[in-house]
Amino acid sequence: MKSLATLGEYTLATLNETGRVFIFAAKGVKNCFTPPFYFREIFHQIMVVGFYSLPIVGLTAVFAGMVLALQTHVGFTRFNAEGAVASVVVISITRELGPVFAGLMVAGRVSSAIAAEIGSMRVSEQIDALMTLRVDPFKFLVAPRIIAGVLMVPFLVLIADIIGVMGGFLISTTLLDFSTGAYISQTIQNMEIIDVVSGLVKAAAFGFSVATFGCYHGFYSDLGARGVGNATTSAVVSSCIGILVLNYLLTALFFGI
Repeated sequence: MKSLATLGEYTLATLNETGRVFIFAAKGVKNCFTPPFYFREIFHQIMVVGFYSLPIVGLTAVFAGMVLALQTHVGFTRFNAEGAVASVVVISITRELGPVFAGLMVAGRVSSAIAAEIGSMRVSEQIDALMTLRVDPFKFLVAPRIIAGVLMVPFLVLIADIIGVMGGFLISTTLLDFSTGAYISQTIQNMEIIDVVSGLVKAAAFGFSVATFGCYHGFYSDLGARGVGNATTSAVVSSCIGILVLNYLLTALFFGI
């Protein structure tokens, strides 16, 4: 009976937490479309999420493209299919690796920062001060971060796609003795609009997940340094899990069932 009671308590706690997240996300989305709009805060978050994340996303993308080209060439050599390397690189980068790697990098960098910042504001009672001044915390803190995440992560993914494909091109033409013209021609022929569009749609969903989980865990952070640290950890873990779940669901929507 104790085991059943423990299982029931855990299940109810999980459902309760899931409901709070969905209600928080719905309230955040609602405030993204209702005035007032804090454009200065939105622009600041766009810089934090987008511009400052470019180096780590670009570095991840170029090495992902290089490693993918090398591994694909090694595997396809066994079946005398080396000519398909360009096709695999461009499809893999635009559909999966670009969006997922960029989303995970942004989750590690941005979601943790959002949770730490808002959690610190909760501990120092700055959120209570905003409410005292009749400033809605959802409009001033949550909505700008969600807007920045949804807008800038697709931009980062587009850059990651270009850099990742370029990384595969450099390795293929310099180390693997591919013809430059043939590689570019095959890349263009095998890249379809749906590949890029699906990746950008995924990126928007990933940006929403990163911003929402970061804001949620920071907003409901426990007091003290340990509470802020736990909120930061939970934000990163939740964002990464959300990215992987959304990646599967959107992949099934675009290319599966």
